[in-house]
Amino acid sequence: MSKTGTREERELVKMLWDADFAAMRAPASGGATKKPLPDVIAGNGSIYLAIEVKSTSLERIYINAEKIDGLKEFADLFGAKPYVGIKFLRKKWRFICPEDLYKTKNNNYRLNMDLAFDKGLEFDEILGKDKQVKFN
Repeated sequence: MSKTGTREERELVKMLWDADFAAMRAPASGGATKKPLPDVIAGNGSIYLAIEVKSTSLERIYINAEKIDGLKEFADLFGAKPYVGIKFLRKKWRFICPEDLYKTKNNNYRLNMDLAFDKGLEFDEILGKDKQVKFN
């Protein structure tokens, strides 16, 4: 994993602890095990989160289908809500449900800034603390 990804994971874990969630980076994420593990796991006794963390300075990223399938599998077994947490350079965190990602013709996934800010949730929303009002 790149240093940028590690830094973003650590930032998110700190944000979750500061919001009264127990949180940890999953040390086996990134291919060290055959089992599906998200980058960050968090919970507070009533809300459980499984988050695949991505960061980029570009307008879009592509995510391997195995990562998203593994995220959904882990979240289902663990009883967590699955999210892709994306940190675009100099922008706020956004959290996207896997079903909102765009599926490419190669059966992988694409996430761009427009999708993240259109359908993605803010940090407080995934914690159950705030609801964003979206007008169509």
